[in-house]
Amino acid sequence: QLQASGGGLVQPGGSLRLSCAASGRTFSRYGMGWFRQAPGKKREFVAAISSSGGSTYYADSVKGRFTISRDNAKSTVNLQMTSLNTDDTAVYYCAGTVAPVVVFAETLYAYWGQGTLVTVSS
Repeated sequence: QLQASGGGLVQPGGSLRLSCAASGRTFSRYGMGWFRQAPGKKREFVAAISSSGGSTYYADSVKGRFTISRDNAKSTVNLQMTSLNTDDTAVYYCAGTVAPVVVFAETLYAYWGQGTLVTVSS
């Protein structure tokens, strides 16, 4: 089970940190990712991290602005978001995959959190 939190309203140029807490599984064995779905759009890949945390991968739209990290001892995965703009407004979902490597294909993620809303607006 995955529980995402940390969403909210932030001004353009601001920062926000999302967290996702996992339970019920051996968290350290799973690759993790963040996806987002903007109003009226399809869900898209944002970032992924390998099971060990040693490898990460980002969508071009967030590269250099977002950082994904994980704490296997606490069974959490985080998404630090900086330089936010209105295009980042979306519901953000954390997801888990049995593959221990970075995965950007949505179909390979079997476990999903409930989503947390991020609104970037002045």
